[in-house]
Amino acid sequence: MSEPTKTAPAADTDTVEAVVRQQLSKALGGRRGMAEAAVPTILFTLTWLTMRDLDTAIYVSVGAALVLLVIRLVQRSTVQFVVNALFGIGIGWYFVYRSAAAGGSEQDQALAYFLPGILYNGGYALVLGFTCVIGWPLVGFMVGSITGDPTAWHSDRQVVKLCSRLTWLLVAPCVLRVVIQAPIWLAGSSGSIDPDAAVAALGVLKIVLGWPLQLAALGTMVWLLSRNRTPVTPATGDATPA
Repeated sequence: MSEPTKTAPAADTDTVEAVVRQQLSKALGGRRGMAEAAVPTILFTLTWLTMRDLDTAIYVSVGAALVLLVIRLVQRSTVQFVVNALFGIGIGWYFVYRSAAAGGSEQDQALAYFLPGILYNGGYALVLGFTCVIGWPLVGFMVGSITGDPTAWHSDRQVVKLCSRLTWLLVAPCVLRVVIQAPIWLAGSSGSIDPDAAVAALGVLKIVLGWPLQLAALGTMVWLLSRNRTPVTPATGDATPA
């Protein structure tokens, strides 16, 4: 019997580009997921800038995340992205607590709230960059999750090259955030610039360099993905018998 024609469902994942688009959409949660991650930070920054009250700013950001969580629960949809936002707030609060325990001023504590994000972006960039340097780009494992073999994609040079480019595009926003934010945080902590000005700048930059920058990187990835059609090679165990 002749080889079966492609069905509509298979078309969704018959190329590496389609697989990566699908997996990135799931990982980021689409527009709603990115908005849920951004709202608590936006409210924290605006509250701090207008009221100069750290506790109120944290309570407002946590309250907003909890409201978003309740909405998700009522709608019976995934709470992953709201929980991620709450986890980020929790880490920030812990750094604030440690700063307060060490005798830091309210400005020092506000600066401490932004430190985890800078450290996270730096660590994330290092890990992803390392996977590219050793020839096992992280995006490649997205392909493996679809084909059923987590490492088979690595035998195809064309796929490895594409996945490396896509992984570097994920690295770029993280590096840019660290390069811009870290000097401001250090200057505010050392007193080289006014701590209030540093907090305000970091708050604004966290928003500007957050999801808008991520969307720009994703837009570039989509453009790159739209240029080629690299076939997905299924695991050998799934091959159609002769």
